[in-house]
Amino acid sequence: MTRTPIAHFILFAALALDLAPTGAAAAAEPDPAEPGPAVERYGVDLEHFVYPWPVETMPVEVGESSGQMAFMDLTPERPNGRSVVLLHGKNFCGATWHDTAQALREAGYRVLIPDQVGFCKSSKPREAQYTFAMLASFTRKLMERQGIAQAAIVGHSTGGMLAMHFAHAYPEATRQLVLINPLGLTDRMAEGVPYVPLSQLIEQERAKDYEAIRRYQLDTYYHGNWQPRYDRWVRMLAGQYASGDAVAHAQAKTSEMILTQPISQHIERIAMPVTLMIGMRDTTTFGKGQAPQAVQQRLEAIPALAMSAAPRFPAATLVTFDDLGHSPQVEAPDVFEPRLLQALARGENRAATGI
Repeated sequence: MTRTPIAHFILFAALALDLAPTGAAAAAEPDPAEPGPAVERYGVDLEHFVYPWPVETMPVEVGESSGQMAFMDLTPERPNGRSVVLLHGKNFCGATWHDTAQALREAGYRVLIPDQVGFCKSSKPREAQYTFAMLASFTRKLMERQGIAQAAIVGHSTGGMLAMHFAHAYPEATRQLVLINPLGLTDRMAEGVPYVPLSQLIEQERAKDYEAIRRYQLDTYYHGNWQPRYDRWVRMLAGQYASGDAVAHAQAKTSEMILTQPISQHIERIAMPVTLMIGMRDTTTFGKGQAPQAVQQRLEAIPALAMSAAPRFPAATLVTFDDLGHSPQVEAPDVFEPRLLQALARGENRAATGI
């Protein structure tokens, strides 16, 4: 397991207090006096947002509603016989995996990239009661439909939390886990974060627009350093939110899901090889905004949580990126991708030998 420099623990104190970045952060902060760009409405299901590869759909049933789960299935030119399933985060989509998926494909992996129900190009049934169990079951069904019996499950952010739920429910289908700045490493309600009524969460989601999304990602994901290429993903989200109220409803319900359906109590039971890939400048602290001040002060951000959680997995390796934030695969693909390929090879060797 990678050892953490003492400097990281100093950083954790700042992360736990949610201190704003200085220097470059101030320079990159958008000017509130400047109007945001005109937002193109991409559709509730991102009908008008172009993905990098052909999108297919799988029929799903949610209660009495019929819907579809969108996905991309990439076949490599020179297959290595292994498959990877990429699980996106709450503020991300299958398309956001573009660079990672291309690198995996070139390395010989078959790559399955679903948009979870409630997100992106997949359906958002109004009656849905979102659960990680439901999303995991749809993901397993998709794997079976595509003829994938077992895969490396790679999850980012909320997708990392889903990956842990998936591995716990379907260990036979999980060759190994790779968790990129995942949520779910702690139980926030047990730490004192209160439940917020769904009606209030819906109003919070309705208030999101381009500027709000960009500002949050700048401060929380990219530690004050903005690159123009990130705008595509902000426009994607803003354009979807602007397309219809079903988006706010689905996103509010998934926020409720993250808070009320912990997986951290099962970490010790996730026995397959696990790699935690952590951007150490991430300040994501789920639930902090709705917690009392006394609780806020003791909530830890993802990097600190990863340090505590890694030893609890029976077979975990910790990989850190000192200068990257919440989305290392988006922020620095050239740095992230070789480390991911190394992690997958190491996990494959451990899975094959049972070590």
